[in-house]
Amino acid sequence: MISALATATDPLESAVSKVKRHILPLFLVMFIANYIDRVNIGFVNSHMQTDLGIGAAAYGLGSGLFFIGYALFEVPSNVLMQRYGARAWLTRIMGTWGLVAAAMAFVWNDTSFYVLRFLLGVAEAGFFPGVVFYFTQWLPQKERGKAIAVFLAGSALASVLSGPISGGLLSIRGLGLHGWQWMFLIEGGFSIVLCGFSWVLLKSRIRDASWLTAEEQVILESSIAAEQAEREALGGAHLPTMKLLKDPQILLFCFLYFAIQLTIYAATFWLPTIIRKMGGLTDFQVGMYNAVPWLIAIVAMYCFAVLSAKWRFQQAWVATALVIAACGLFASTSGNAVFSFVAICFSAIGFKAAASLFWPIPQGYLDARVAAGVIALINSIGNLGGFFAPATFGYLQQHTGSISGGLYGLAVASLIAAAAVFLARNRRVNHDVLAQPVHSKAL
Repeated sequence: MISALATATDPLESAVSKVKRHILPLFLVMFIANYIDRVNIGFVNSHMQTDLGIGAAAYGLGSGLFFIGYALFEVPSNVLMQRYGARAWLTRIMGTWGLVAAAMAFVWNDTSFYVLRFLLGVAEAGFFPGVVFYFTQWLPQKERGKAIAVFLAGSALASVLSGPISGGLLSIRGLGLHGWQWMFLIEGGFSIVLCGFSWVLLKSRIRDASWLTAEEQVILESSIAAEQAEREALGGAHLPTMKLLKDPQILLFCFLYFAIQLTIYAATFWLPTIIRKMGGLTDFQVGMYNAVPWLIAIVAMYCFAVLSAKWRFQQAWVATALVIAACGLFASTSGNAVFSFVAICFSAIGFKAAASLFWPIPQGYLDARVAAGVIALINSIGNLGGFFAPATFGYLQQHTGSISGGLYGLAVASLIAAAAVFLARNRRVNHDVLAQPVHSKAL
């Protein structure tokens, strides 16, 4: 009883609990807004084609250009975040991405669409690293993994919410604006409002948090400072990107994650178009149907996580998920729109589960000294799938009148990745990588 009471009143645990209560809900809402502003164009493809003449190829290219801007400016954004601090930089990111997202309401042709999608990627670059950096300043190491897991849950929640929210907003009319324009204005405006909340609620330093007692501030600062000193004493190995890419295993990881992201973003941007082919659906109904595959995927991700923890052969679980994705994609090429939608739901079980099951493999292989940099590299290359998938689908839709060829291509890529994953090794990087000259600058 005494021990339990001591634990309950421990100043460090009390401080950590308060930090989580104050910042995690805000970050979760920010992530949901971030995701919706990124993918909401999937619901206005047909509207922009009718009102602006933006064809399928232009839509696909514009969808993908977001990821080019994001990839090019993520490193500069991270450098500036280190200079100005996570609180100021996250507020800047929220404000600029909200403005660009709202400005999407006023695109008038293909070129303006391309420019704003690219700028949205530029504005959003650095958001996820900024949140992680904020956690490192406010939470001890043992608590950061839990906080990041809660934060990433926002991705799954946003996938479900984006359809009903965007679909509902498309029904708004007035002031001479179309529903799709109101959708961009309201969703972008919400992010701008969040910008104000992030500035007020987030604090730059632990000592500025009035909701922590003086004792809690001191012990939390001391704990984080001690961990930082230990990391600096141990040092770290940071290898140039080209030397990391000489390791065949790292190249394999990049390919596997790229193949997974190809499928995820193809479904994200083109699923509403597939749903509309069922006919007779309102925008809100399309949004509600759009939520179904992601709800199913959330349950599947949990089940796969439980099974893979019980029977540990990570490569086999990833391969199984990718084969499920491939089967669903093949089946979705059916001429029947309803059957195609059901097949996409089945495919979502595979590609979303594969995305979560993949990361333990490179984490088990990598030496701790290079893990952070290599994981960032894998993530950056993998996310380029967000450019190639929608751009290719748009081209096929424009020139063939069908995206079946793209679905076949994704299915083949999933099967190749399912076979290739068995080449991945679960061991740490050895001297073949770490024997390379170590440099002082990170990736």
